[in-house]
Amino acid sequence: MAKKVIQVPVDEELLKKLDSLSKKQRRARSEVIRQACSRFLQQVEDEELDRLYREGYKRTPEGAESGEMQVAVSGEVLPRESW
Repeated sequence: MAKKVIQVPVDEELLKKLDSLSKKQRRARSEVIRQACSRFLQQVEDEELDRLYREGYKRTPEGAESGEMQVAVSGEVLPRESW
């Protein structure tokens, strides 16, 4: 994928930490920043999915029968596992 060059102002302390990490990992500073951005975006997406999951269960909570079914299925499946 084609890369675009952007400018992002950072304070001196953050720049020192980025440079230190990039040297330690023997990777370009830009690669460290790209990876950090990707991880941040994934974290935001994961947090949004968790929020939607919680909201869904608040709107439609599981009934007692769901828990009973899970216990029954677990009792059948888990003993067959080879862990």
